[in-house]
Amino acid sequence: MKIANPWKQNPWFESVAVAQQRARKRLPAPVYGALIAGSERGWTIADNQAAFAELGLAPHVAGHQAQRSLGTAVLGHDVSLPVLISPTGVQAVHPEGEVAVARAAAARGTIMGLSNFASRSVEDVVATGATTFFQMYWTGDRDVMVQRMERAHRAGAKGLIATLDWSFSMGRDWGSPEIPEKVDLATMVRFAPKVAVKPRWLYEFAKSGALPDLTAPNLAPPDGGAAPTFFGAYYEWMTTPPPSWEDVAWMRDQWHQLTGSPFVLKGVCRVDDAKRAVDAGVAGLSVSNHGGNNLDGTPATIRCLPAIAEAVGSQVDVLLDGGVRRGSDVVKALALGAKAVMIGRAYLWGLAANGQAGVENVLDVLRGGIDSAVLGLGLSDVRELRPEHVLVPEGFTRALGT
Repeated sequence: MKIANPWKQNPWFESVAVAQQRARKRLPAPVYGALIAGSERGWTIADNQAAFAELGLAPHVAGHQAQRSLGTAVLGHDVSLPVLISPTGVQAVHPEGEVAVARAAAARGTIMGLSNFASRSVEDVVATGATTFFQMYWTGDRDVMVQRMERAHRAGAKGLIATLDWSFSMGRDWGSPEIPEKVDLATMVRFAPKVAVKPRWLYEFAKSGALPDLTAPNLAPPDGGAAPTFFGAYYEWMTTPPPSWEDVAWMRDQWHQLTGSPFVLKGVCRVDDAKRAVDAGVAGLSVSNHGGNNLDGTPATIRCLPAIAEAVGSQVDVLLDGGVRRGSDVVKALALGAKAVMIGRAYLWGLAANGQAGVENVLDVLRGGIDSAVLGLGLSDVRELRPEHVLVPEGFTRALGT
């Protein structure tokens, strides 16, 4: 006998903000807290979003284009819209996690970024048919990193994203959410009061027959040993000496020798770093501050984008990651020099709200907003966006490292 879902509601939502509201209602407080957390006082995470509101658009009253193209080419791949899935760690907000996100990316014709701290394996994610870029932190020794690259390549990853900007301050003014190292009986008993008040979330996991997975299967040793927990992976990162620019070039060379596919450096906020990334041979870079989870006080990425795009945008694909919640945000980023944007929290809220369909919903919301802005600006193609289409107030931009 099929059991009806007693919490079924209209699954469609009209904005990322509504997706966030539904995620908050559905998720246990520690899980939702992990999604909204930023470092220290949260200045950077707030500025990532607030900066977009400072930018205006310059629409036309007539002469609009009846047909508009929202697709573009980025990192050697055609995508149906200039919005890519940014890699995020353990996605225990939904039983299918990264697999559901990858299916949504494939269904909507865009690139899936998969974290090496993910809760689902690179093999499972690539099997969805999504064009997958595997993301790696600088963790472990060089032999271990090469093994992980080789595994991603064998699985069918089409590119590598290196994230090196994670300083991860633990000092949060509102406190850090409690996250268990693993989910076992003792953990279930301890967290029962917080989970019991979120029955819809518990119902989804009960249907799947699985508990939230807090391990990192992509970091499992090649000899078949057990995958580390998220905190085990975090310990490996903390005990690995940070990389030099020579290490970045080495990482790029190792990946290029394996496959020749794109190598992307994520976390660039300075012009001088962007130029050194180009010297290291990257195919693309993401202007990113780790969504405000890195060094608090770093300006919003959209403030840093114009100077970086002007310096290296003709040599590599420049992406933007941070604070994107609306299609108009995407349009502003493209006008100021980005080839595409990467989203993180936005799709995680969609995943929490309604699984794969929720992620597709978020991408559709962004697509609709992009199309509306392109229409209003009198353009026929997102690739026609230029700085003159955006009203940039005096003193808005930050040219760091010039």
